[in-house]
Amino acid sequence: MPASSDAPPPRVLVVVPARYASQRFPGKPLTLLRGLDGVAKPLIRWSWEAAMALQDRAEIVVATDDLRIADVVRGFGGAVAMTATDLRNGTERCAAVLEQLDEDPDLVINLQGDSPLIPRAALDALIDTWVAAPAPVLTPWIACDGALGGQLVADHQAGRIGGTTVVADAMGQALYFSKRPIPYGPGDGLKLHLGLYAYTPAALRRYAALPPGPLELAEGLEQLRFLEHGTAIRLVEVTRPPAGFWEVNNPADVTLVERALAVRA
Repeated sequence: MPASSDAPPPRVLVVVPARYASQRFPGKPLTLLRGLDGVAKPLIRWSWEAAMALQDRAEIVVATDDLRIADVVRGFGGAVAMTATDLRNGTERCAAVLEQLDEDPDLVINLQGDSPLIPRAALDALIDTWVAAPAPVLTPWIACDGALGGQLVADHQAGRIGGTTVVADAMGQALYFSKRPIPYGPGDGLKLHLGLYAYTPAALRRYAALPPGPLELAEGLEQLRFLEHGTAIRLVEVTRPPAGFWEVNNPADVTLVERALAVRA
């Protein structure tokens, strides 16, 4: 049942996971991207700024295992949580941050450090959906038009790893996520998954205690561990940002994201 209108707002923590040793793009969080004004800032700062759009509703912290990233984040005034080097993904890093807190938040949001184009509206949508009907895990998606879907298909055909797609059941729960464009077709109507998650502390701790499953290992997608072990993921549709959306998955994505940052500005 929906939460009472006079209930206190949820306590939300936004974690921005960032690691230096990316296999496809080493040093990615410190890669410089230029905005419309021509000023270059590291990717982690752009992503932190996207998270800071929610600072009136949440606390923001960057979680990393690398002192170079930590120094840069502290240099522009961000809060840092140092985490272990053997964590396998951002969700495990969020769970590690949780264990450093004196008190659990109601909701933990994972805004990945390579997602500077996440709009404030997507963050609000996750929180508001959870308040109306709590769920263990939520994540947003945007509908692809022919151009965006065609780009995903073209990337796959060229052997590049582009965005992640998701398919849903009739109740709006995730059936599967893939780095391939699914379902098969020309691309129009694909659901593009955004690199953003909301979890309850209980779901995060359960995740961290589980081993990766074969689908997670095959796809390289951390969220599949939830599905493989029976935790439902609620999908939340959000409007595509006017500037478009793309994550920095590969060095070639830097130009695409810089263009979108300029349009957004």
